[in-house]
Amino acid sequence: MPVTLPPRRLPGLADAPHAIPYQGSKRRLAHAIVPLLPPDTVRLLEPFAGSAAVAIAARHLRIGETAEISDVNEPLMRLWQRVLAEPLALAADYERLWHEQLTDPKAYYDAVRTRFNETHEPHCLLYLLARCVKAAVRYNREGGFNQGPDRRRLGARPDAMRLRLTATARVLTGCRAYTADYADVLSRARPDDVVYLDPPYQGVSQARDHRYMAGLPREAFVARLREAVTRGTSFLLSYDGLSRDGDAAERTYGDPLPTDLGLLHLHLDAGTSSQATLNGRHTRTVESLYLSPALATRLGGPSAVHDSLTGSAVAADPPRPS
Repeated sequence: MPVTLPPRRLPGLADAPHAIPYQGSKRRLAHAIVPLLPPDTVRLLEPFAGSAAVAIAARHLRIGETAEISDVNEPLMRLWQRVLAEPLALAADYERLWHEQLTDPKAYYDAVRTRFNETHEPHCLLYLLARCVKAAVRYNREGGFNQGPDRRRLGARPDAMRLRLTATARVLTGCRAYTADYADVLSRARPDDVVYLDPPYQGVSQARDHRYMAGLPREAFVARLREAVTRGTSFLLSYDGLSRDGDAAERTYGDPLPTDLGLLHLHLDAGTSSQATLNGRHTRTVESLYLSPALATRLGGPSAVHDSLTGSAVAADPPRPS
Protein backbone atom coordinates (compact mmCIF):
# COMPACT_ATOMS: atom_id res chain seq x y z
CA MET A 1 0.00 0.00 0.00
CA PRO A 2 1.53 3.37 -0.98
CA VAL A 3 2.26 5.81 1.84
CA THR A 4 -0.35 8.57 2.05
CA LEU A 5 1.31 11.91 1.42
CA PRO A 6 -0.10 14.92 3.29
CA PRO A 7 -1.59 17.85 1.42
CA ARG A 8 0.80 20.61 0.49
CA ARG A 9 -0.01 24.17 -0.48
CA LEU A 10 1.87 26.16 -3.10
CA PRO A 11 1.74 29.85 -2.16
CA GLY A 12 1.93 30.77 -5.85
CA LEU A 13 -1.49 29.22 -6.45
CA ALA A 14 -3.28 31.27 -3.80
CA ASP A 15 -4.54 33.69 -6.43
CA ALA A 16 -5.03 31.24 -9.30
CA PRO A 17 -8.34 32.03 -11.07
CA HIS A 18 -11.10 29.54 -11.83
CA ALA A 19 -13.85 30.25 -14.31
CA ILE A 20 -16.11 27.22 -14.04
CA PRO A 21 -17.51 25.74 -10.81
CA TYR A 22 -17.33 21.98 -11.24
CA GLN A 23 -17.79 19.16 -8.75
CA GLY A 24 -14.76 16.87 -8.69
CA SER A 25 -12.40 19.67 -9.67
CA LYS A 26 -8.75 18.96 -8.98
CA ARG A 27 -8.18 22.50 -7.74
CA ARG A 28 -6.93 21.28 -4.35
CA LEU A 29 -4.83 18.44 -5.70
CA ALA A 30 -3.26 20.72 -8.30
CA HIS A 31 -0.90 21.81 -5.53
CA ALA A 32 0.54 18.29 -5.55
CA ILE A 33 0.26 17.67 -9.28
CA VAL A 34 2.00 20.69 -10.81
CA PRO A 35 5.32 20.08 -8.99
CA LEU A 36 5.43 16.81 -10.94
CA LEU A 37 5.57 18.61 -14.29
CA PRO A 38 9.23 18.50 -15.43
CA PRO A 39 11.05 21.76 -16.15
CA ASP A 40 11.36 20.75 -19.81
CA THR A 41 7.59 20.38 -20.29
CA VAL A 42 6.47 22.04 -23.51
CA ARG A 43 2.73 21.25 -23.48
CA LEU A 44 0.41 20.09 -20.75
CA LEU A 45 -2.49 18.12 -22.26
CA GLU A 46 -5.62 17.73 -20.10
CA PRO A 47 -8.12 15.52 -21.98
CA PHE A 48 -10.69 15.14 -19.18
CA ALA A 49 -10.93 18.89 -18.83
CA GLY A 50 -13.80 19.58 -16.41
CA SER A 51 -12.77 22.82 -14.70
CA ALA A 52 -9.24 22.58 -16.18
CA ALA A 53 -7.84 23.07 -12.68
CA VAL A 54 -4.45 21.51 -13.43
CA ALA A 55 -3.94 23.38 -16.69
CA ILE A 56 -4.86 26.65 -14.99
CA ALA A 57 -2.46 25.97 -12.11
CA ALA A 58 0.38 25.10 -14.48
CA ARG A 59 -0.07 28.18 -16.64
CA HIS A 60 -0.53 30.42 -13.58
CA LEU A 61 2.93 29.29 -12.42
CA ARG A 62 4.29 29.46 -15.98
CA ILE A 63 5.16 25.76 -16.01
CA GLY A 64 5.57 24.61 -19.58
CA GLU A 65 5.06 26.73 -22.65
CA THR A 66 1.35 26.11 -23.23
CA ALA A 67 -1.59 23.86 -22.38
CA GLU A 68 -4.41 22.18 -24.24
CA ILE A 69 -7.71 21.20 -22.63
CA SER A 70 -10.18 18.80 -24.21
CA ASP A 71 -13.11 16.54 -23.40
CA VAL A 72 -15.72 14.44 -25.17
CA ASN A 73 -18.38 16.72 -23.64
CA GLU A 74 -18.86 19.07 -26.60
CA PRO A 75 -21.10 21.64 -24.84
CA LEU A 76 -18.53 21.96 -22.08
CA MET A 77 -15.74 22.52 -24.58
CA ARG A 78 -17.85 25.11 -26.44
CA LEU A 79 -18.10 26.94 -23.12
CA TRP A 80 -14.33 26.75 -22.65
CA GLN A 81 -13.78 28.06 -26.17
CA ARG A 82 -15.87 31.12 -25.33
CA VAL A 83 -13.99 31.60 -22.05
CA LEU A 84 -10.71 31.71 -23.98
CA ALA A 85 -11.90 33.70 -27.01
CA GLU A 86 -14.43 36.22 -25.67
CA PRO A 87 -14.65 36.30 -21.87
CA LEU A 88 -16.25 39.74 -21.74
CA ALA A 89 -19.03 38.82 -24.16
CA LEU A 90 -19.63 35.60 -22.23
CA ALA A 91 -19.75 37.58 -18.99
CA ALA A 92 -22.34 39.94 -20.51
CA ASP A 93 -24.53 37.00 -21.57
CA TYR A 94 -24.26 35.51 -18.07
CA GLU A 95 -25.14 38.86 -16.49
CA ARG A 96 -28.32 39.08 -18.54
CA LEU A 97 -29.42 35.62 -17.41
CA TRP A 98 -28.52 36.36 -13.80
CA HIS A 99 -30.66 39.48 -13.67
CA GLU A 100 -33.57 37.90 -15.55
CA GLN A 101 -33.81 35.11 -12.96
CA LEU A 102 -34.57 37.42 -10.03
CA THR A 103 -38.37 37.46 -10.43
CA ASP A 104 -38.70 33.66 -10.11
CA PRO A 105 -35.30 31.93 -9.78
CA LYS A 106 -36.62 28.35 -9.76
CA ALA A 107 -38.85 28.72 -12.82
CA TYR A 108 -36.15 30.64 -14.66
CA TYR A 109 -33.54 27.96 -13.92
CA ASP A 110 -35.87 25.29 -15.29
CA ALA A 111 -36.44 27.35 -18.44
CA VAL A 112 -32.72 27.87 -19.01
CA ARG A 113 -32.09 24.16 -18.46
CA THR A 114 -34.68 23.30 -21.11
CA ARG A 115 -33.20 25.86 -23.47
CA PHE A 116 -29.68 24.53 -22.94
CA ASN A 117 -30.73 20.95 -23.66
CA GLU A 118 -32.19 22.16 -26.95
CA THR A 119 -29.46 24.59 -28.03
CA HIS A 120 -26.28 23.82 -26.00
CA GLU A 121 -25.57 27.55 -25.78
CA PRO A 122 -22.38 28.03 -23.72
CA HIS A 123 -23.68 30.91 -21.58
CA CYS A 124 -26.68 28.80 -20.56
CA LEU A 125 -24.33 26.05 -19.38
CA LEU A 126 -22.29 28.59 -17.40
CA TYR A 127 -25.46 29.80 -15.69
CA LEU A 128 -26.55 26.24 -14.88
CA LEU A 129 -23.14 25.37 -13.43
CA ALA A 130 -23.22 28.49 -11.29
CA ARG A 131 -26.67 27.69 -9.91
CA CYS A 132 -27.02 23.91 -9.83
CA VAL A 133 -26.73 21.85 -6.64
CA LYS A 134 -23.08 21.51 -5.52
CA ALA A 135 -21.88 22.55 -9.00
CA ALA A 136 -22.58 18.94 -9.92
CA VAL A 137 -23.40 18.14 -13.53
CA ARG A 138 -25.99 15.39 -13.94
CA TYR A 139 -27.25 13.90 -17.22
CA ASN A 140 -30.28 11.77 -18.01
CA ARG A 141 -30.18 8.70 -20.25
CA GLU A 142 -30.66 10.85 -23.32
CA GLY A 143 -27.68 13.02 -22.43
CA GLY A 144 -29.73 15.98 -21.23
CA PHE A 145 -28.62 18.14 -18.31
CA ASN A 146 -31.02 17.33 -15.48
CA GLN A 147 -29.48 18.60 -12.25
CA GLY A 148 -31.75 20.82 -10.17
CA PRO A 149 -31.00 24.30 -8.79
CA ASP A 150 -29.56 25.11 -5.41
CA ARG A 151 -32.44 27.13 -3.99
CA ARG A 152 -30.25 28.75 -1.35
CA ARG A 153 -28.21 30.82 -3.80
CA LEU A 154 -28.46 32.59 -7.12
CA GLY A 155 -24.99 31.81 -8.44
CA ALA A 156 -21.95 34.06 -8.65
CA ARG A 157 -22.84 37.72 -9.04
CA PRO A 158 -22.12 39.10 -12.52
CA ASP A 159 -19.18 41.26 -11.43
CA ALA A 160 -17.52 38.30 -9.70
CA MET A 161 -18.12 36.06 -12.72
CA ARG A 162 -16.65 38.68 -15.06
CA LEU A 163 -13.46 38.82 -12.98
CA ARG A 164 -13.21 35.02 -12.96
CA LEU A 165 -13.68 34.71 -16.69
CA THR A 166 -11.27 37.45 -17.68
CA ALA A 167 -8.58 36.33 -15.23
CA THR A 168 -8.83 32.72 -16.43
CA ALA A 169 -8.69 33.76 -20.08
CA ARG A 170 -5.59 35.83 -19.31
CA VAL A 171 -3.84 32.93 -17.56
CA LEU A 172 -4.69 30.58 -20.44
CA THR A 173 -3.63 32.99 -23.19
CA GLY A 174 -2.41 31.01 -26.20
CA CYS A 175 -3.94 27.73 -24.98
CA ARG A 176 -6.39 25.61 -26.95
CA ALA A 177 -9.74 24.06 -26.03
CA TYR A 178 -11.38 21.45 -28.26
CA THR A 179 -13.58 18.37 -28.28
CA ALA A 180 -11.61 15.12 -28.43
CA ASP A 181 -11.46 11.62 -27.02
CA TYR A 182 -8.71 11.05 -24.45
CA ALA A 183 -7.24 8.17 -26.48
CA ASP A 184 -6.59 10.46 -29.45
CA VAL A 185 -4.93 13.05 -27.22
CA LEU A 186 -2.81 10.44 -25.48
CA SER A 187 -1.70 8.88 -28.77
CA ARG A 188 -0.37 12.14 -30.21
CA ALA A 189 1.54 13.33 -27.14
CA ARG A 190 5.16 14.18 -27.89
CA PRO A 191 8.17 13.25 -25.74
CA ASP A 192 8.35 16.75 -24.22
CA ASP A 193 4.61 16.85 -23.40
CA VAL A 194 2.89 15.75 -20.20
CA VAL A 195 -0.66 14.40 -20.24
CA TYR A 196 -2.81 14.73 -17.12
CA LEU A 197 -5.69 12.24 -17.06
CA ASP A 198 -8.60 12.59 -14.65
CA PRO A 199 -11.21 10.12 -15.90
CA PRO A 200 -14.28 8.85 -14.03
CA TYR A 201 -13.15 6.38 -11.42
CA GLN A 202 -13.93 2.69 -11.69
CA GLY A 203 -17.21 2.02 -9.91
CA VAL A 204 -18.69 5.37 -10.94
CA SER A 205 -17.88 5.31 -14.64
CA GLN A 206 -20.58 3.24 -16.27
CA ALA A 207 -22.76 4.88 -18.92
CA ARG A 208 -25.78 4.62 -16.60
CA ASP A 209 -24.05 6.86 -14.04
CA HIS A 210 -25.64 10.27 -14.45
CA ARG A 211 -22.54 12.21 -13.46
CA TYR A 212 -20.92 11.59 -16.83
CA MET A 213 -21.96 11.84 -20.45
CA ALA A 214 -20.23 8.53 -21.24
CA GLY A 215 -18.65 5.64 -19.42
CA LEU A 216 -15.01 4.58 -19.39
CA PRO A 217 -14.62 0.81 -19.82
CA ARG A 218 -11.70 -0.28 -17.65
CA GLU A 219 -10.20 -2.87 -20.00
CA ALA A 220 -10.03 -0.46 -22.93
CA PHE A 221 -8.63 2.26 -20.70
CA VAL A 222 -5.87 0.00 -19.38
CA ALA A 223 -5.02 -0.99 -22.95
CA ARG A 224 -4.62 2.69 -23.93
CA LEU A 225 -2.38 3.24 -20.91
CA ARG A 226 -0.27 0.23 -21.84
CA GLU A 227 0.21 1.62 -25.35
CA ALA A 228 1.21 5.00 -23.91
CA VAL A 229 3.76 3.38 -21.59
CA THR A 230 5.22 1.49 -24.54
CA ARG A 231 5.52 4.73 -26.53
CA GLY A 232 7.32 6.40 -23.65
CA THR A 233 4.55 8.94 -23.04
CA SER A 234 4.83 11.07 -19.91
CA PHE A 235 1.50 11.07 -18.10
CA LEU A 236 -0.07 11.58 -14.70
CA LEU A 237 -3.29 9.80 -13.83
CA SER A 238 -5.89 10.28 -11.11
CA TYR A 239 -8.02 7.15 -11.13
CA ASP A 240 -8.94 5.26 -7.97
CA GLY A 241 -9.09 6.22 -4.33
CA LEU A 242 -10.55 5.54 -0.90
CA SER A 243 -12.26 7.31 1.95
CA ARG A 244 -11.70 7.04 5.68
CA ASP A 245 -14.69 7.79 7.90
CA GLY A 246 -13.37 8.18 11.44
CA ASP A 247 -12.72 4.74 12.90
CA ALA A 248 -14.92 3.02 10.32
CA ALA A 249 -13.53 0.71 7.67
CA GLU A 250 -12.08 2.25 4.55
CA ARG A 251 -14.22 2.45 1.45
CA THR A 252 -12.40 2.04 -1.83
CA TYR A 253 -13.32 3.50 -5.23
CA GLY A 254 -12.01 1.14 -7.84
CA ASP A 255 -9.20 -1.37 -7.92
CA PRO A 256 -5.57 -0.28 -8.32
CA LEU A 257 -4.27 -0.42 -11.87
CA PRO A 258 -2.24 -3.47 -12.94
CA THR A 259 1.27 -3.44 -11.52
CA ASP A 260 2.74 -4.68 -14.80
CA LEU A 261 2.08 -1.24 -16.29
CA GLY A 262 5.08 -0.13 -14.27
CA LEU A 263 3.38 3.03 -12.97
CA LEU A 264 4.61 4.83 -9.87
CA HIS A 265 1.63 4.77 -7.50
CA LEU A 266 1.16 7.58 -4.96
CA HIS A 267 -1.59 8.24 -2.44
CA LEU A 268 -2.53 11.89 -1.89
CA ASP A 269 -4.61 13.13 1.04
CA ALA A 270 -7.32 15.14 -0.72
CA GLY A 271 -8.82 16.47 2.50
CA THR A 272 -12.32 16.28 3.94
CA SER A 273 -15.05 15.06 1.61
CA SER A 274 -17.57 17.85 1.02
CA GLN A 275 -20.24 15.31 0.11
CA ALA A 276 -19.73 13.44 3.39
CA THR A 277 -19.83 16.71 5.33
CA LEU A 278 -23.23 17.48 3.81
CA ASN A 279 -24.36 14.06 5.05
CA GLY A 280 -23.12 14.73 8.60
CA ARG A 281 -19.94 12.63 8.46
CA HIS A 282 -16.27 13.53 8.73
CA THR A 283 -14.60 11.61 5.96
CA ARG A 284 -11.08 12.01 4.60
CA THR A 285 -10.57 11.30 0.92
CA VAL A 286 -7.35 9.70 -0.35
CA GLU A 287 -6.76 9.77 -4.10
CA SER A 288 -4.34 7.73 -6.14
CA LEU A 289 -1.96 9.46 -8.49
CA TYR A 290 -0.04 7.33 -10.99
CA LEU A 291 3.05 8.43 -12.89
CA SER A 292 4.18 6.76 -16.09
CA PRO A 293 7.73 5.34 -16.18
CA ALA A 294 8.80 8.00 -18.68
CA LEU A 295 7.59 10.82 -16.44
CA ALA A 296 9.16 9.33 -13.29
CA THR A 297 12.46 9.08 -15.16
CA ARG A 298 12.25 12.71 -16.34
CA LEU A 299 11.74 13.74 -12.71
CA GLY A 300 14.80 11.81 -11.47
CA GLY A 301 13.17 8.64 -10.19
CA PRO A 302 10.80 7.70 -7.32
CA SER A 303 12.91 9.30 -4.58
CA ALA A 304 12.94 12.65 -6.34
CA VAL A 305 9.17 12.39 -6.92
CA HIS A 306 8.54 11.79 -3.22
CA ASP A 307 10.87 14.64 -2.27
CA SER A 308 8.98 17.03 -4.52
CA LEU A 309 5.72 16.18 -2.76
CA THR A 310 6.99 16.38 0.81
CA GLY A 311 8.43 19.87 0.69
CA SER A 312 12.11 19.41 -0.06
CA ALA A 313 14.13 21.96 -1.98
CA VAL A 314 13.23 20.15 -5.20
CA ALA A 315 9.57 20.88 -4.51
CA ALA A 316 10.00 24.59 -3.91
CA ASP A 317 7.34 26.75 -5.52
CA PRO A 318 8.35 27.08 -9.17
CA PRO A 319 9.67 30.57 -9.89
CA ARG A 320 7.40 32.91 -11.84
CA PRO A 321 9.17 35.12 -14.36
CA SER A 322 9.28 38.84 -13.75
